[in-house]
Parts: sequence; structure tokens; C-alpha cells
Amino acid sequence: MVRPHLPLNALRAFEAAARHLSFTRAAIELCVTQAAVSHQVKLLEERIGVTLFRRLPRGLMITEEGQALLPTLQESFDRMAEMLERFEGGHMREVLTLGAVGTFAVGWLLPRLADFTERYPFIDLRLSTNNNRVDIAAEGLDYTIRFGNGAWHDIEAEALFEAPLSALCIPSIARQVKHPEDLARQPLLRSYRADEWPSWFETARVTPPPIHGMVFDSSVLMIEAAIQGTGVALAPPLMFSRHLAAGTIEQPFPIYISKGSYWITRLKSRAVTPAMEAFRHWIAAKAAETRGN
Repeated sequence: MVRPHLPLNALRAFEAAARHLSFTRAAIELCVTQAAVSHQVKLLEERIGVTLFRRLPRGLMITEEGQALLPTLQESFDRMAEMLERFEGGHMREVLTLGAVGTFAVGWLLPRLADFTERYPFIDLRLSTNNNRVDIAAEGLDYTIRFGNGAWHDIEAEALFEAPLSALCIPSIARQVKHPEDLARQPLLRSYRADEWPSWFETARVTPPPIHGMVFDSSVLMIEAAIQGTGVALAPPLMFSRHLAAGTIEQPFPIYISKGSYWITRLKSRAVTPAMEAFRHWIAAKAAETRGN
């Protein structure tokens, strides 16, 4: 596309004056004189043939034409500033956007991220969490970490590791449950997957009791409720190893059920950037360490 000569100084002067509604304050920001800002705005008005401001005794009022021009300029200047900020020490910083299940992010990823940032100092990771329901295209994510069976439409998925579920509770409750059937007398905290507790009891060779109680969309919240003494959670011990090590919660029985794995996923149509490739290799190596433990 052939672009006409862009009057960048005039456009910058207009954008600053429009934000401040003052030539004087715009001049202070731009480190020029008030007369210089006024002159640049006047040149821009003459070039495009419209009035951008109405000069009032106590300031400026932006016209409809000015209001139409302003958002485009602000977005353009913001994008240019963001791009320039990505250059540091002769390198261009790359941005990597990652969505992750909250339990995975808190329980596994965050304790390891210092290693990633040390290895890849010029990758800026932008992390958001979800409850396993995510629209990777709509949210503009490079990768998502999901829990399930790996079968998602138009998604490329690479398995990381399983995270089997087990009963977890505070020490005072753990002392009250000597056998799996004793859990029937405790409030059983559960996720929206209604088959988990019945599967756990069947694995323990106990007839599943009626399952009532609070439902959570995050194991992080479920464990927090368990720590408050609300009941017994069915959650992945792997994701709460720090709580177990600290004695905040205990695992009264070595009984596990597996309902899926964590996967790193991306849209098949998404071109892989160097930052994405670096992150994939890093997380695959860390996942292999987890599987080996």
C-alpha cells in the first residue's frame, strides 16, 4: 500500500491536545511551546480541510470531525509505543498469551515459571485462568492448558500428564475417617462432574453413598473450602503438594481415580511463533519430569 506523507508531528500534537483539551498541557507533555502545538494543529486542519477544535475562552472543545479522528490516532500511537517497548538490549521481546485451568496454574505452573523466565528472558508471558471452559480463538490465545481427553474440535493437543484425584481433608477430619466408608458421614465437596465421587468409592470397593453438598468449578476453591473445615474434597494431590507438605491438608487413603490428563493445546490454524515453540519445549520437559517422579 502506497501511503501519502503523514504529518506525524501534527497528528501527535492533535492527539495530545484532544486528550488534554488544552494546547498548553499538550505542549508540556510534548516538551514544545503552546504556540508550536497550536501551529501544528492548524496545519493539520488546513491539510484535511476540517476544523478539529473550537477555541473557547477557557480551553478547547473537540468537534465531531476531531472525535472521529481521535480513536484511530490513539490506537495507532498505542500500538507503536507497545511495539517499541518490545525492544530491549538489542532483542525484540515476544509476547506469549496462555490460558490455563486455574488449578493447574496455581498448583503446578506458577512454582516453575521462574525457571521459564530465566531461560527465556525476552518472552513476556501473559497468563489468564479459566475453569476449563475457554474459547481459544475468541480470546486470542496462543496456547491453553486444558483438562480432559484431548479431543477438541480443530485443536492440536499434546498430553502433559495425568493428575489423578483422591480424597483430601484437614488433619482433624483425617483422624475421624479410618476406612473409606467413614467418608459417608462427612460432607463431600465435589466438582460439576457428578461421577467422580461414585467412581472413587467404587475404586475403594465401597458402595457409593448419596452425594450431596457444595459444587465447585475449581479445585482451588474446593481445597480452600476443605481447609476451612467445610468437608472432604476430591482433588488431585499433585496440584496441592505444598499444602500436603505443610500439613494443611492430608490424604487419608492411597486411593486414586483418573478422569483425564492436562494438555497443552492450540488452534490448528494458529501459526507457531518462536515464543510458542520455546514454551512448548519447556513445558514438555517439565511435564516429563513430573511424570518421572
